[in-house]
Amino acid sequence: MPIYEYRCNRCHRRASIFQRSIRDAAAVVCARCGSTDLTRLISRVAVLHSEESHLEDLASDASLADLDESDPRSVARWARRMGREMGEELGPEFDEMVERMEAGEMPEDLAEGGQEPLDDFD
Repeated sequence: MPIYEYRCNRCHRRASIFQRSIRDAAAVVCARCGSTDLTRLISRVAVLHSEESHLEDLASDASLADLDESDPRSVARWARRMGREMGEELGPEFDEMVERMEAGEMPEDLAEGGQEPLDDFD
């Protein structure tokens, strides 16, 4: 029982239309303007990945392509992106560290200011 997406060639509205079977394609009508002049679109698909696959993607060279290790702002952007991808709250210490890197401080500078050094930045 597929759901097809169409674009009306008259009003340009997009519509998703449920059809009971592939062989029994009913006449498609735009719900907004009543036109039968619709074009079927290619629908987007979602691909589910395992957690292991997701972690492998995060560790790939492509995820590090725009990282400049000598620029604290670049490191902060990377850290925020990784934090979002992990889908977990990383705590106030993480947020503070990233905010300070966004302000231009490198982790070594942060360690001198009373913070513990980060092993990941050696």
